[in-house]
Amino acid sequence: MPVQKLYAGAKLREIRTRLQLTQKDFAARLGVSLPYLNQMENNNRPVSTAVVLALAREFGTDVTELSTGDSERMVSDLREALADPVFPAPSPSAADLRLVASNAPGVARALLALHRAYRQSHERLASLDEALGREDRVLRASPWEEVRDFFHYCDNYIDAVDRAAEQFSKGPDPIDQKAERVLERHGVSLQFSDDVTLRTYDSRSRRLTLSTKVAASTRRFQLLHQIALLTQNDLLEATLDLARFQSDDARAIAKIGLANYFAGAAQMPYRAFLAAAQESRHDLEVLADRFGASIEQVAHRLSTLQRPGAKGVPFFFVRVDQAGTITKRHSATRLQFARYGGACPLWNVHQAFETPGRFLRQLAETPDGVRYFCLARDVSKPGGSFRAPVRRYAIGLGCEIRHAEALTYADDMDLTNPQAFEPIGISCRICARPDCHQRSVPPLEQGLRVDHDHRGVLPYAIDVQTGRDRT
Repeated sequence: MPVQKLYAGAKLREIRTRLQLTQKDFAARLGVSLPYLNQMENNNRPVSTAVVLALAREFGTDVTELSTGDSERMVSDLREALADPVFPAPSPSAADLRLVASNAPGVARALLALHRAYRQSHERLASLDEALGREDRVLRASPWEEVRDFFHYCDNYIDAVDRAAEQFSKGPDPIDQKAERVLERHGVSLQFSDDVTLRTYDSRSRRLTLSTKVAASTRRFQLLHQIALLTQNDLLEATLDLARFQSDDARAIAKIGLANYFAGAAQMPYRAFLAAAQESRHDLEVLADRFGASIEQVAHRLSTLQRPGAKGVPFFFVRVDQAGTITKRHSATRLQFARYGGACPLWNVHQAFETPGRFLRQLAETPDGVRYFCLARDVSKPGGSFRAPVRRYAIGLGCEIRHAEALTYADDMDLTNPQAFEPIGISCRICARPDCHQRSVPPLEQGLRVDHDHRGVLPYAIDVQTGRDRT
């Protein structure tokens, strides 16, 4: 696989601005000429290895910041959006998309917002949505999508909330005892019920009720969620102010997300959890037992360990339902999930429903040649009674293969054998693999060849040499 050049001009400027250095002083500290630094900051030249080493040596910069974060996510999102037939062919090259994501992220976000509005209006029209005809109707991102994108582009790490949760968890006492003492100080009584509602807080009687029908880890999480709302409201509201959501609904949903974030970070405080993860070699069951959390909570927390200067293994995390719909997604890796549609059916996360209670391992390779170690398991949630519905989900957790040796699950797997890696994609809509036996729809970026006298696995052949035919 060819080595990808590192264009990180926007990140270089951000680091220099944070250090309050002029271009001249910054160039001198990095050991490069002023014109060379200017070319790197404008993405006319890639960031050299010598500059990367100088950033780490001179400023203690976490150099992984240069290659992860908004840029990779935005490139993936742009590629998917521009594959839509509404845009003229041919699609911009990957190099052009990287330049846009690095040099003009505001323009890229505006384009994504425009495409999202187009899709929503198109879907409403297709479903004969009467509201579309109202003149006072304003097309906006759905609140759920807006909140999802907020966490997506924050790298799923909210520093102020994470540190506040870590501070709350300090001390020798169990987190449950601390939480109950905080409730007492706020005049809130705690009681338990066999009702299926997870959590109910009555602000007038100042009574918090938690369900006994759920696992202890879920009760603990809901308790800490309420603690966040009671003790961290100013911090949550300030974070929401900075996010500038378009609607009150999005802001309200995001507040739930931030309170959930606090709950997970308090239950699994950053530094202690990172140390335990490294010590156990990311054994999810060991971590769940040590921190009193569920497997899903642990997997999700692993994907948030992106604190600058103290990052963990960059993981992707996803949760899917039985229909293959992605209900949670985040990636600190180059693997980015499709914004529309389900996950690739060749991915082992779909097989987890067939083997409840077991971890499934997979070595996988995406069309761009990047290889991953993938872990999947079902996380079905019983309803607490015979007639209560069971919520069935599966989670996927993974990392690029260069980090796999840090995971106990990768032991005894042949990480160096190219034949051991299964081909997976992101979404059929943008996957260019011509011979996939599980393809559901043709790729939008390639042309098709249809032969009425020949039938293979698919009723068409994908012409990888040509672009889309829009005529």
